Order: sequence, then structure tokens, then C-alpha cells
Amino acid sequence: MTDADFSPRATARWAGLLYFVNAACGLWAEVFVRAKVIVSGDAAATAANILANQTLYRSGFAADLVSMVTELFIALLFYRLFRPVSHSLSMGMVLFRLAWVAIFATVALTHIAPLLLLDGSLKGLDVGQVQALSYFSLRLHGQGYEVGLIFFGVDCFLIGLLIWRSNFLPKILGVMLGVAGLCYLVESFANFLAPALGHQFGMWLLLPCAVAEYALILWLLIVGVNATKWRRQAGVTS
Repeated sequence: MTDADFSPRATARWAGLLYFVNAACGLWAEVFVRAKVIVSGDAAATAANILANQTLYRSGFAADLVSMVTELFIALLFYRLFRPVSHSLSMGMVLFRLAWVAIFATVALTHIAPLLLLDGSLKGLDVGQVQALSYFSLRLHGQGYEVGLIFFGVDCFLIGLLIWRSNFLPKILGVMLGVAGLCYLVESFANFLAPALGHQFGMWLLLPCAVAEYALILWLLIVGVNATKWRRQAGVTS
């Protein structure tokens, strides 16, 4: 499809819709599943919660899978939308998002692993050991997620830079996404280098990220982009 035949407004709205689905799935898996079943520091209670809520727990894994698929489509749509702004930055945005998805897919296995450990099929370990391994898997999930957020943070920063350099989206959204990217990076490195400090201020660091991403989602869904300015930046004359 040539730039003359391309519909930037429809593409923006599809990106916004998929981003909304992505955010909803992430919220479900993290807040309404993992946060509900994990009891901090208590492997036995966490194992009991998982076994008592297996359907809920599996739905969190399914939501993560949907998130991964939507991430790939979002990357493709954003690339097509921002390519007229900068081909190299758009490619960088796609590569960092793909890296995030690859890490996310690997980390998702540590979410489903406790069910495989707790189903009784693993021989040679007592109940306490199985519960401890299940809890360790979930702790590993949290650490792996933080690794992925480093790549996602760079991706958000690049999207912010692309929006700032574009003529068809508000520059304030670019500033917000750029700040969100930096906040993701600071939050992740704080958790690795100073866990107590990261735990204390992590939610405050992630708040600007949520505001920026939801602002972008709403803008793409409701307003889309300025198609005339997009075509002008893409060099389409007809």
C-alpha cells in the first residue's frame, strides 16, 4: 500500500483499540490475578490460593498471551504510522518492542510453572519443596518482568520522540511518553540496584507511565491523527 492509499486515521484508531485491549489484559493479569493469589513471603498460602483459583490463575496466563499478540500488531501499526517521521527511529521502536515481547513470552512460562509443579505429577519432592519452587517461580516472574520493562521503557521513549517530531499528534503526548519511558527505566534499575527503595517508590514511578499510556490510548481512539498533516509529512501531494 502506498502512502497515498494509506489511511493514517484508521491505523491510529486500530492501534488505540489494540493498545486498550493490551492494557486491559495486562491489568487483569497483574492486578486481578497475580496480586490476588500471591501472598508475599508465604509459599504455602500462595500455593493454596493458586490451587483454589485455578481458572482465575489460568485466565491470567491467557491474558498475558493476548497481550503479547496485541503488542506485535501495535508495533506494526506504529511503524506504519510513524515511518514518515523517521524510518530509523521507527525501526528502533519496533526492535525494542519485539525484544520486550520475546522477554515477556519467556517470563510468562514462570507464571504457568506453579500449576505444573503443584499438580502432583512431580515426584521426588515433598510438599514444602514444591511450594517453595512454585513461589520462587513467581518471584522470578517479577524479576523477569522488570528486565522486560527496560526494553519497553526505551520503546516508550522512542515513541515519545517520534510523536514530538511528528506534525500529526500533540507534542504533549510525546513529552508524556518520553517521561514514561524514563520512569520505566528508573523503576526497573531501582528494583535491581536498591530493592527496598524500588519497592517504596515503584508505584509513584509507574503512575506517570499509566497516565501517559492511557492518554495516548484515548487520543488514538477518540481523535486519531491529523490525516492532512500526516500526508504532508509523508510527502503525499495528492
